[in-house]
Amino acid sequence: MGRTREAGCVAAGVVIGAGACYCVYRLTWGRDENEKIWDDDDEDDEEESSDIVETRIENGKGAKANAGMGSEARLQGDSKVKAEVGMVLESGSDVKAEVHLGPQSGGSLEAKAKALFSTLKEQASAKVGRGARLGTISGNRTLAPSLPCPGGRGGGCHPTRSGARAGSRASGKTKGRTRGKSTRTPATAWPVRRGKFNFPYKIDDILGAPDLQKVLNILERSNDPFIQEIALVTLGNNAAYSFNQNAIRELGGLPIIAKLIKTKDLIIREKAYNALNNLSVNAENQGKIKTYISQVCDDTMICRLDSAVQMAGLRLLTNMTVTNHYQHLLSYSFPDFFALLFLGNYFTKIQIMKLIINFTENPAMTRELVSCKVPSELISLFNKEWDREILLNILTLFENINDNIKSEGLASSKKEFSRSSLFFLFKESGVCIKKIKALANHNDLVVKVKVLKVLTKL
Repeated sequence: MGRTREAGCVAAGVVIGAGACYCVYRLTWGRDENEKIWDDDDEDDEEESSDIVETRIENGKGAKANAGMGSEARLQGDSKVKAEVGMVLESGSDVKAEVHLGPQSGGSLEAKAKALFSTLKEQASAKVGRGARLGTISGNRTLAPSLPCPGGRGGGCHPTRSGARAGSRASGKTKGRTRGKSTRTPATAWPVRRGKFNFPYKIDDILGAPDLQKVLNILERSNDPFIQEIALVTLGNNAAYSFNQNAIRELGGLPIIAKLIKTKDLIIREKAYNALNNLSVNAENQGKIKTYISQVCDDTMICRLDSAVQMAGLRLLTNMTVTNHYQHLLSYSFPDFFALLFLGNYFTKIQIMKLIINFTENPAMTRELVSCKVPSELISLFNKEWDREILLNILTLFENINDNIKSEGLASSKKEFSRSSLFFLFKESGVCIKKIKALANHNDLVVKVKVLKVLTKL
């Protein structure tokens, strides 16, 4: 009985020692400077079933011939050894060993224990070789230029980083791990996720002529609304600078931008209007843009009321009518402007009044302006409930028209104007004068001064 226990303890010590050696290898020898190896999970245990070592130490059928106390002691010793070995292997490495002890004689147990240790050592060396090969196969991660970095949102991107960990990340798993099997060849490069074309410039960059030419080329050739929008915003921002206003015109950019005001995409149309609006500050550019002014006016009148496209079109028309050169191109739209002044929201009213004030500052446009039909509800704008900006603009409009009627001598030819005309509403009805006098007691000092100035000219 004592000899059996001694043999079992020696076998268990050999297995525990072998397991400890393999753990030391896993913690030290198996590391690479550029990678970290994680413990394999149950899936790896199934795939690496070929690495399972089953070591059986038996003495053959002759050992079963013994009976009595000796055989019972040997069976108990055998079960204890199996329990100890199982506990060590579950908390240690991947290698599973089952030791079945039978009756031993003399030095044969020591020889088989040495053979067991040699087998475990060879398997450890084989794993080291596979780990080294994996590190060389995985290769470097490469990314295509001007394309988004693959992976999660906002994740780090290190194109030159190499190692097995990089290769394992490409598999899409949250926590990477190396594979002991060499049948699966790791990818040599990261897969690149296809996405939208990245615009080569930031929209707030101030570009020179060569870069502006590239943006115009992209805008002319691309049918992607996303690219067109970014290109138009970039050109519009650059057109805020006088030197770029000339450059875009000289590069032939005005027809390219104006072509997009015909598109059905409302966002693209709005951005095209905004870009032309900034370009129209330049007098030479206005000479080119005048070709499209009638189209812009018609589109502004028929598009959705108070929309962003309508506001962008009104701003462009306001810029184009600052001078007297192109106002006559819009005289046919005067009734539409006054109708929009009555129907539009606060911001539309402000923009329309700025546009009409441009016409009132040109005496040559007075007759066409005061003869157009206007809604009688327009008189409601002379109301103290409106804020300062609305009141100042409508008072300025009335003042300019009244001055032009006097300077052009239209007061004597009042019979040629209908009762629904602007002339009758502002000059003959008398309602407008009463409304203006009521504003003399306005709480805002600026409005009060403006009202007094208008009344002194009557």
